[in-house]
Amino acid sequence: QALSFEERLKPVTPPHKIRDDDRWTVYFKADDRFGQPKAYAIFQLLNAEVFSSPKNAVLSQLYQACTSDRLVEYAYDAGLAGLTYDVSILPRGVRLTFGGYNDKLIDFSAYIATKLSRDLVDVLPENEQQFLRYKDNIVRALKAFDVSQPYSHAIYYSSLTFQPTNSKYDNAQLRQAIKDITLEDLIIYVQGLWSYGKVEALLQGNWDENEAQNFVNVIDRTLKFKTISSEDQLPPRSRALPLPAGPVPTKLLLAEPNTSNQNAAAHFTIQCLGTTEKDHVLIEIVSTILNEPFYEDLRTKQQLGYIVSSGVKAISDTRNLSFIVQSSVAPVEKLANSIRIFLEGAKAKYLETLTQDKVEQYVKSSVLGRTEPDKLLAVEASRNWGEIASGRLQFDRLQVEASVALEIKKEDVLKFWDENYLGIKNDMTNDGTTNDVKKNGIERRILICHDVPESGPASSELPPRTIRNNMGKSGELILGVDDIEQFRKERE
Repeated sequence: QALSFEERLKPVTPPHKIRDDDRWTVYFKADDRFGQPKAYAIFQLLNAEVFSSPKNAVLSQLYQACTSDRLVEYAYDAGLAGLTYDVSILPRGVRLTFGGYNDKLIDFSAYIATKLSRDLVDVLPENEQQFLRYKDNIVRALKAFDVSQPYSHAIYYSSLTFQPTNSKYDNAQLRQAIKDITLEDLIIYVQGLWSYGKVEALLQGNWDENEAQNFVNVIDRTLKFKTISSEDQLPPRSRALPLPAGPVPTKLLLAEPNTSNQNAAAHFTIQCLGTTEKDHVLIEIVSTILNEPFYEDLRTKQQLGYIVSSGVKAISDTRNLSFIVQSSVAPVEKLANSIRIFLEGAKAKYLETLTQDKVEQYVKSSVLGRTEPDKLLAVEASRNWGEIASGRLQFDRLQVEASVALEIKKEDVLKFWDENYLGIKNDMTNDGTTNDVKKNGIERRILICHDVPESGPASSELPPRTIRNNMGKSGELILGVDDIEQFRKERE
């Protein structure tokens, strides 16, 4: 039965905290919507060391590959019985996820947790030969990065600039780190993986609170980790590194790693540091407004290339608006200039011409998308976990954003574009009109990435890996691929 508009805006029952001490912070929600004999349990052992270096990041990949392979037969049989598990090592620690029919889930989870944390002989390589096979698979996967498409490389290196150095390591660092890793390194790493920390957890589904508490106790006795002595030992939550603010963008110049690929790619990123619900709604509405005209202009009319797209990417509680073009016929300078011309004309062509009725159509689409009821327990549990892992704990965030969206006017859209792309602040005057005040680009944070091929019609002079005199003619900061690491460290 279809929900009314008012029912869509009503938030679902959120998880509540059932344990909070120096070892565990546990959230629980009994299923009140889906009526199935299923449940999900997510545990994350917070530990800053597991991802503290490129070496540890590579060891985490090796461990995950080993566990997936060594437990595949048991996991396959369990899957036939409706039970699943996943182990992931992330910048803030190691995460275990279990799901399926709740009557068997505790026993299944305890078995998997035991294998992963204590019966290491069952999940680690049996000998050097087997270890080298796993290592070779990781090396091949890392080398495969070079043959990705240029637009993928542009997006990858652009995204690095927004993330702290200890939350994501670049491909070159990982390839260097894996060269000298041994089986002994892997054993030592895994022995320490589950040794200490604090667990954040969510249990949701066909349980009552006592059953959820019992589940937590079973996992606690299984993992047997030591309690950390201070909250200061917990790893920091993810955050976005702000780009330098100014009237001119930051530029990142790349020589395409795949020398046989003759495509050029240009990628523009507008960083929006606003963290309110209104900021998040506005950037998605603006993205929706510009997406089709951007494709129509650069792909259909100018025929610059087959890959022309735009969209929004979340980094922590901020959002980036990106525009990308890949071409085999036009050099990267032309691609970048075409994107720039489109963006500079976007306000007059596509935003100022909006009617309020059209804005309301975009708002309605945004509201309906946010308030679409979850069809699966797994989807609701994943969204609730996202709020826990991020530390926001705003379990009704989608409904709040939907309510905010209903208040969006055309003037809000124009103001958002002025502040985030043009670097202009719209101040309201006493008579209710706006007064444009130049801010010298203080709110304008833009990254332009050029990916240059070595040969072909789209080729041009290859940029160096590091740029010693890194100021352009217009005063913009210019980076080579080897300058990214220092650029990140300076902004941490």
